[in-house]
Amino acid sequence: MVKLRLRRDGAKKKPFYHVVAADARRARDGRFIEQLGYYNPMVAADKEPIMELKEERLRYWLSVGATPTDKVAAILRKQGILPSA
Repeated sequence: MVKLRLRRDGAKKKPFYHVVAADARRARDGRFIEQLGYYNPMVAADKEPIMELKEERLRYWLSVGATPTDKVAAILRKQGILPSA
């Protein structure tokens, strides 16, 4: 089963995440199939987190049955890729 999830990068207490398509059995920061964008939550309090997503590839993975994690689903809803629940 393929999951769309966040892979953590960055320094200690300064997280930076890559949105990836990965086999559900792999480790969080382990091998992945494809990198689909990034998410940087570490911005000033009055600004939105920085996100860059490959929308076409995300739609492809969703169409072939990949399931997003809760956090990735929230990010995709915010960007308008997933319909609001």
